[in-house]
Amino acid sequence: MLLYACDVINLTKSEKRIEVAKEAARLLYYGLATEYIFAKKRAARSLRIRSLPSNKEVALELNNLADALEGEKERKKRLVELRKEAYRYMRLLEQFCPILKGSVWRGTITKRSDIDIVIYSSNFSQPLAVLNEQQIHPEVQYNTRQNGAISKTYVHLTFVSPSGISVEIVIRTPEEQGMRETCEIFGDIIKGFTLSELETVLKEDPTMKILPD
Repeated sequence: MLLYACDVINLTKSEKRIEVAKEAARLLYYGLATEYIFAKKRAARSLRIRSLPSNKEVALELNNLADALEGEKERKKRLVELRKEAYRYMRLLEQFCPILKGSVWRGTITKRSDIDIVIYSSNFSQPLAVLNEQQIHPEVQYNTRQNGAISKTYVHLTFVSPSGISVEIVIRTPEEQGMRETCEIFGDIIKGFTLSELETVLKEDPTMKILPD
């Protein structure tokens, strides 16, 4: 149901948050916003609502929207394809202790989702050489992340697989392996799948979702 700004007057505060979350999810799904905070603010402004939902609330609405628009069955099929593709590249980079993260790990993919893998190496030329040997020639990008007063620059390797799936591999230093990282969207610890964990998931429950209570 399309909701107009004039319709929100009689809604409770909780209902207003839900409406903003739904609109923010729509903006994210169609690529009209790329960051949760901007999607929420734009949605709230268009609906003339002040209270903003949490990132988790938006993410859950985004998950529901993807099921509704893409079909739960087709979405699960694509999730399995993405996880199998991720497994292929993780096997290739096994010596660098790969971890599958992002929506393919969580199982909350949309049609716009790519594969996010983190590996650990003190020299980005080593994993790059492994990929090159397999005729994979990724684009090399340098992205800086700010954590308080400390900033770190990471190498990102991006490419499109033969099946048309976008893959992004982030290279971190070996010292960062095992560090705990909190998810900005769901608020839980980002654990990801190791190669052996992903193998088990593909055998036992390939469409499982990792969502906090």
